[in-house]
Amino acid sequence: MRTGEPSARSRRVTRAAPVLAVLLALAAPAHAQQRTADPIGGERRTVIGTAAARVAPAVVSVNVVRRERALPRTLFEQFTLPRGFEQLVEGLGTGFLVSSDGLIVTNQHVTSGAEQIVVTLRDGRDFTARLLGEDDRTDIAVLKIDTTGLPVVPVGRAASLQIGDWVVAIGNPYGYLLGNTEPSVTAGVVSALGRDILPSGEQSGLYVDMIKTDAAINPGNSGGPLINASGEVVGVNAFILTQSGGNVGVGFAIPIERAMRVALDLRRMGRVRRGWIGVEIAEPQRQTGSWRRQPGVPVRRVAQGGPGDAAALKAGDIIDRVDGQPIRNFLNWEKALLDLNVGDTLRLTVRRGNGAQDLAIVATELPTLTAERVIVRDLALVTVTPAIQAERHLASARGALVVSAAAEAQRTLGVAPGDVILQINNFPISSAEQVNQVLSYLRGRGGARIFFERGGQVGYADVWAVR
Repeated sequence: MRTGEPSARSRRVTRAAPVLAVLLALAAPAHAQQRTADPIGGERRTVIGTAAARVAPAVVSVNVVRRERALPRTLFEQFTLPRGFEQLVEGLGTGFLVSSDGLIVTNQHVTSGAEQIVVTLRDGRDFTARLLGEDDRTDIAVLKIDTTGLPVVPVGRAASLQIGDWVVAIGNPYGYLLGNTEPSVTAGVVSALGRDILPSGEQSGLYVDMIKTDAAINPGNSGGPLINASGEVVGVNAFILTQSGGNVGVGFAIPIERAMRVALDLRRMGRVRRGWIGVEIAEPQRQTGSWRRQPGVPVRRVAQGGPGDAAALKAGDIIDRVDGQPIRNFLNWEKALLDLNVGDTLRLTVRRGNGAQDLAIVATELPTLTAERVIVRDLALVTVTPAIQAERHLASARGALVVSAAAEAQRTLGVAPGDVILQINNFPISSAEQVNQVLSYLRGRGGARIFFERGGQVGYADVWAVR
């Protein structure tokens, strides 16, 4: 389960008395005569219990094994642990079945980097799962297990939710400590709708238009369903805001409409077919808090030959409105782009100098990487260009993008597809061919430190020897 720092506006709300009253009312039998004859009969089941029972058979546990670089835990290990030493780490999440032939929706951060994925059904059966696709921008992944005749969750509409509605979170929190495979159930209400979450360093997904709930969500719940009182899935549980790592009543779920749209693309193509306009906005000054109050977002770069360029948008323009809706901060802007389809028209109102202009941008398919690929030590690399930077939302304007990497290359060099190699030892990298030149120069001269961009952050990997 993803965690982050709670906002200053977070409040703990006590609802014990009204919740108890509602539950007692819901649990009361409809007929006094039946209450006398069958005091523990079927009508004791609450609305919440009925809703959970409708969905629980289609909820699964997702167990993953990933390879992570080991960090020294003691002074002794600092000197004895080999550089680049890796260890296998187990992870746990939740998913839910959306087809009777084994299609499963979960979170991308549950499956990210997994070398093995095993799905456990409610009846205890285990299946090795295939990853059909994952989308880090929406934090959605789709798995497939080879079996048939499985139960399927009923799918509802997040758009029909209202603040105060009852919701239920179903998942497998702390499942590695438990001896059975029954999913657990927690209940709460919809605390807020349309919440946009400021990204943190550990967050790769773009969390906008989220459902906020006080239903308890804990580690292991990631990827599980959030359901309404009718027993329909309305969201995918994604993360909590907490300081302790446990639930404090501030959980968030991805609206099911977005999750299912992404899942459909991942099932068909293994990727999301998302509209592209070739526009990059300036990074906000988050540390000051002013990013919430500044109207409009400034354009930092427009990809040459892209849709924004064709619509005459220019660097330095301030985007004030999109499709008539005010843009108050960069999260409003990202929300407008997240569900943009190929062929959609984005109507902008921009400030340029002392005047305002209305522009229309028609979204196109994300451009393919047509740059010449350089194969280096089982790595396929391309030189970062302005178009590639805009397409991949890269922070770096130069370097060599890793398009694909064999498993052995990932282990020995520490880089993965999507990384941008920025520097090797003291040699800055500005092209794919330069990676080949530098590694050839270092061959037989000892180790190397490779600096790279990954998920907007800069890291490095130590290579024991370049051969």
